[in-house]
Amino acid sequence: MLYNLKELPNGIRIVHQEVTHTRIVHCGFILNIGSRDESKEQEGIAHFWEHMAFKGTKKRKAYHIINRLESLGGELNAYTTKEKICFYSSILKEHFGKAAELLCDITFNSTFPKKQIEKERQVILEEMAMYRDSPEDSIQDEFDALVFDGHALGRNILGNEETVANFVQEDFFDFISSRFDTTQIVFSVIGNISFNKVLQKVEGFLSAIPMKRSLYTRSGFTTYKPHIKEVQKEITQAQCAIGKPAYSLYDPRRFQLYLLNNILGGPSMNSRLNLALREKYGYVYSVESNYQTYSDTGFVGVFFGTEQNTVKKAKKIVLREMNKLRNKKLGTLQLHMAKEQAIGQMAMAEENYAALMLVFGKNLLDKGKIDSLDTIFEIIRATTAEDLLEIANDVFDPDQLSYLTYIPA
Repeated sequence: MLYNLKELPNGIRIVHQEVTHTRIVHCGFILNIGSRDESKEQEGIAHFWEHMAFKGTKKRKAYHIINRLESLGGELNAYTTKEKICFYSSILKEHFGKAAELLCDITFNSTFPKKQIEKERQVILEEMAMYRDSPEDSIQDEFDALVFDGHALGRNILGNEETVANFVQEDFFDFISSRFDTTQIVFSVIGNISFNKVLQKVEGFLSAIPMKRSLYTRSGFTTYKPHIKEVQKEITQAQCAIGKPAYSLYDPRRFQLYLLNNILGGPSMNSRLNLALREKYGYVYSVESNYQTYSDTGFVGVFFGTEQNTVKKAKKIVLREMNKLRNKKLGTLQLHMAKEQAIGQMAMAEENYAALMLVFGKNLLDKGKIDSLDTIFEIIRATTAEDLLEIANDVFDPDQLSYLTYIPA
């Protein structure tokens, strides 16, 4: 995977890959700051900051920010995760300079206007209410709180009503001052533009940003205990979550677990859980198994909705499929097909250049390099049936699983 990289004197890194068969350039700032970096009193402020970045800078008001790229047919967006904040854009290549300058402005020069804070506070409270009204979404957040009990990784990215209701302008400046580190920021670019052209457009204003270091370090998660919880809710269908912590993004077994998780409940219709729960018994409309990595830990979880009278049967099937992976090695053909499927999915994901641009930035922040797909494919192809059996016995140990169930009231 060829890419260009330059580190500026202030520590900000610029990463680039040229793609000539498109008219679009995707670019964005990826910051190594997320919801896990908040104190309990700051819960939700990283996500609130993401919203407020569009509400005013030292030289632009909200309307001018929104209109700057939209009027050119471009897109401007942002998101917050447990460990990252991203501000990004997709634009015709001839307007790349405008997109890059605007992204720089909202990332480094937000002013958090007091009137806009009050308006956006209500928007976020409505966003929280929307998630609560969607049990498929809210169970994932509540399951995080169960698995990562007492740790910042278990807190809702959106925050809670009390903290969101009380944030004032100074809180944003305080949070940014304590967490902002220019050596933990990457500007990523993928599209029909040369690296020299990128540097011509952005090096001037990015180099002018003062270097800023932070002494903050993340608190690791080491206190997992299995939990079982049932909650009655005003819903028509039961929702279930089963899972536990897993391997971090630095663990050499992460790609093997990705493969194993894909076999169990990945996005394809031939995953074991989909074949058993939906195709064989008709207990669910959809079922998914997620594997998420963090800098010091990870998470694997199975999520599905089913009728109240089939909850126990569906859970039993999930555990049965996990136990099959723990007790029986994959045959040669099964393993080969699973590898080819995972490799094909990864190869297709590379065609999404907007997502790939963000992956470049995240990989540089997390590992200081970007793993080529060929390297990952080699690891997957080298995986043995014995490797997967060992990992399955570790990750799918039934005595270590947590359970969260929403039961219709």
